[in-house]
Amino acid sequence: MKFKDYYAVLGVPRDAALDQIKKAYRRLAREHHPDMAKATGSESQFKEAAEAYATLKDTEKRAAYDALGSATAGADFSPPPQWRQNYGGGGSPMDDTDLADLFASLGRGHRFAQCSTQPRNGQDYEDTVHITLQDALLGAQMRLQLQDGKDARELDVRIPSGVRQSQKIRLRGMGGPGRNGGAAGDLYLHVALKPHAVFRPVGFDLYFDLAVSPWEATLGAEIEVPTLEGPVLLAVPPGTRNGQKLRLKLRGLADAKAQRGDLYALVHIETAPHPSQEVKKLYAQLAEISDFNPRDSAVSGAHHATADH
Repeated sequence: MKFKDYYAVLGVPRDAALDQIKKAYRRLAREHHPDMAKATGSESQFKEAAEAYATLKDTEKRAAYDALGSATAGADFSPPPQWRQNYGGGGSPMDDTDLADLFASLGRGHRFAQCSTQPRNGQDYEDTVHITLQDALLGAQMRLQLQDGKDARELDVRIPSGVRQSQKIRLRGMGGPGRNGGAAGDLYLHVALKPHAVFRPVGFDLYFDLAVSPWEATLGAEIEVPTLEGPVLLAVPPGTRNGQKLRLKLRGLADAKAQRGDLYALVHIETAPHPSQEVKKLYAQLAEISDFNPRDSAVSGAHHATADH
């Protein structure tokens, strides 16, 4: 059997708390995920980190691993007699067993020897799935690559509509295969929303910045704006202020019950950086006839209302 230093793989001390172990694994998973990293060896490092995390996050498996003691990573070793007695059925031959398979077999409340002929459920897997806002709204079919022991396999999975950032999706029976008639494990997918060029999700609502000219804000206008389902016309009411939120109802993301959030346009009143002399002349005339003072306390202290559409 080859020794694997799971603590060194994750870069944590042997007395690391569970939160440290989780944080280290998530960092390595992001850094070496096959869908994100292109460097040589990233996939292998991702698999090693997942294997180490699967053992150290489980209290019983971690205790059994710690009982093995320490050795040089990659060195040949055999579990000590006491470990064989507690977890291996005394004299059970384990020298040809892979360490990952050994710890995958240590189910809660079972010993290795006891599990060898009894039904054993398959291993649960965890992965992060990166989806677009459109996928979150409508659902998507995706193909994932998973490491099942020493073998890699591909899975076609359906991402349901109505998922949100950081949600965990449980796909029953799509984890590791069971043994001796045991049920297959589950696959847990952690949802990560890809950044969008226009929209910023906040819960099930979406926000985007809307540039408006001074005359559009003053006189009102109909402006074509984007949504996840295509452009629509947004009515900008007369007297719209900078920073005001204009709402498009039910144009945001959806929850699991198909209830839609809203889409908010954050108004930014923009002026021409290099106006012509004619435009400057018109602004000068406006300044002479207008009695508007933006520093008037009654105006600047007014609440910014939200317009609904």
